[in-house]
Amino acid sequence: MTSSPTPADGDPAGVDPVGTEPEVRELAEVPAVEVISRAAVMLMSSAAEKLGLSEPDPAESPYLDLDEARRVITALAGLVTASVEYLGPHAGPIRDGLQALQRAFREASAHPDEPGKGPGEKYTGPVH
Repeated sequence: MTSSPTPADGDPAGVDPVGTEPEVRELAEVPAVEVISRAAVMLMSSAAEKLGLSEPDPAESPYLDLDEARRVITALAGLVTASVEYLGPHAGPIRDGLQALQRAFREASAHPDEPGKGPGEKYTGPVH
């Protein structure tokens, strides 16, 4: 037999009284700029991991995967290019992060792409 929680059990209404559970928001209530920014940050984080940047020596990272990094960086470049007008003050830091990842990709490549042919450069232009 099961019983429902009582005040003595600590959480009678299913509400987290001490704030240990993260607040859940309806996606429809989240502003577009926040959705786009969060997506960009997730893509940046993924690219950084796939470039091995979370390790002291990126070349020795077990996560290093330049093919995957290229895909994620290109997706990030498309997102940034398509949404830059909506990002307001977030546009600069996101664009800077994208360029840093593009340069890191070039440095990690044994045979760097020609300028304008690197990941996402068809959307952003050449990165030097």
